[in-house]
Amino acid sequence: MGSLYYGDAHEPIFIEDRALAHLKVVIATKLRRNESFTLSWRHADGAPVGRSTIWLHPSIPLRFVFDEPEAPPLSRTWIEELAHSANSSGGIALVDEHIENPPPGD
Repeated sequence: MGSLYYGDAHEPIFIEDRALAHLKVVIATKLRRNESFTLSWRHADGAPVGRSTIWLHPSIPLRFVFDEPEAPPLSRTWIEELAHSANSSGGIALVDEHIENPPPGD
């Protein structure tokens, strides 16, 4: 389980490593372009029911911490889905990765 430290908050936002790796690509791209946006997610199991949203801005410190030492392979499709939502008025909605099943026999 990875952690996203935002601003001066002492408590991290816990996000699964694979999802965090994909978010990092999209967030870094947006912030590098000096673009501000929101990031929303549903609370993890075991946390109070609900969802949260933060405002991401290039001037606010942000740190990604991964439990796994190696970066996972990235899905171009998932990055594109997240980037598309980042460019919408609702900002990035952290959605589950859609894994397409290969046709039988592949």
